[in-house]
Amino acid sequence: IKEEQCLILTSALCLNPSHLRELNLSENKLQNRGAKILCDLLKNSQCKLERLRLRCCEMTDEGCSAVTSALQLNPSHLRELDLSGNQLEVENLGVLLRNPEFKLEILV
Repeated sequence: IKEEQCLILTSALCLNPSHLRELNLSENKLQNRGAKILCDLLKNSQCKLERLRLRCCEMTDEGCSAVTSALQLNPSHLRELDLSGNQLEVENLGVLLRNPEFKLEILV
């Protein structure tokens, strides 16, 4: 999926996010704009997502920063985050690891 489809998907998931536990959007061309759209779901206090896979989504640090910022608003449920295969700097991922509210067990 690309940006437009990501907007439709995110809008639908935001209507009833409490049952969604895993979301795998790996190998889709979300890019930074799609990642920012997905952040609407991640910011939702009803979102109980435990596993988020965004492997090889053509994101850069800009998209990663948006995801990290969104997760800081709703950090307590996510256990696994896969951002591998994107063009990211390791330093930006440190924000996730330093926040004591994050319950991350797996960060790839």
